[in-house]
Amino acid sequence: MKRSEFLKIITGATAALPILSFTREYLAKKEYPIPVSIATWKFGLETTSKAMELLEKGYSSLDATEEGVKICEADPNERSVGLGGRPDIDGKVTLDACCMDHLGNIGSVAAVENIVHVSSLARAVMEKTPHVMLVSDGALQFARELGFPEENLLVKKSKEEWIDWKKKSKYKPVVNIENHDTIGQISLDRMGHLAGFCTTSGMSYKMHGRVGDSPIIGAGLYVDGEIGAATATGHGEEVIRTVGSYKVVSEMERGLSPQMACEEAVRKIFNFFERRKQNVDDTQIGFIAMNKMGDIGSFSLRPGFQYAVCRKGKPAELIDSPYLFK
Repeated sequence: MKRSEFLKIITGATAALPILSFTREYLAKKEYPIPVSIATWKFGLETTSKAMELLEKGYSSLDATEEGVKICEADPNERSVGLGGRPDIDGKVTLDACCMDHLGNIGSVAAVENIVHVSSLARAVMEKTPHVMLVSDGALQFARELGFPEENLLVKKSKEEWIDWKKKSKYKPVVNIENHDTIGQISLDRMGHLAGFCTTSGMSYKMHGRVGDSPIIGAGLYVDGEIGAATATGHGEEVIRTVGSYKVVSEMERGLSPQMACEEAVRKIFNFFERRKQNVDDTQIGFIAMNKMGDIGSFSLRPGFQYAVCRKGKPAELIDSPYLFK
């Protein structure tokens, strides 16, 4: 895409949306909304519904969101999260996750084998250690000390796909290949507190040891309890490059709505591609965001990204995200 075409797109998109002023002072004076939970992709319908069930009972946003994403982690039919996730180039399933609450407490784990609920392990790092991130064997050792059950994460279907892939042994990302990816979920509880989790098995057939954006605070997830929260999905290397989720929240702090903040983050990523003169045809990036008032937004680089929203008293709904270009 030519730069002139890109500028035309972003100018038109910006003009079509009103700028909403959400400063710290403004948000501090507003009444809190009823609970709301949002999550990336179709599997978010179930995870946000679970979170809302708990939020309505008075659970904290951190507790409710954790229980939500654990549903996805435990599903052997999901190929990009937890049990059933696709392996790396060596046939090993390694998982990444992080969490963050409204006070700025954070926990993260990366390249973890044999532990299904890495979201809970990330929370344990946050609450039970002086650190913010544990990786690989160190994270596994910590999980064992806490009594986390271990099991082989490579299910039969994923193994068969990996064996078939090895015959070609050529990795190439394909946009929306699975119609899902990382699950990032953000919830706002009755106390007006935000929290989020991000959990994944990462890029299919990645190099052993590769870690994407999901466990990196500021990239895959970021929460500012006075402003808002954001989480990302898609090509992790590009999200890391721009510290994408922090970018979204910082734009909300600057005065943009969650919608416009997501758009700015995607445009930043596209701008980096332009600088490097690289093709974006095989790349997908998506963001979802929520401010402290419960207003939400989303934006992706290309069509196909969907996210789930669940509010009190209503069933979860799946929404097609707006996007930059086809």
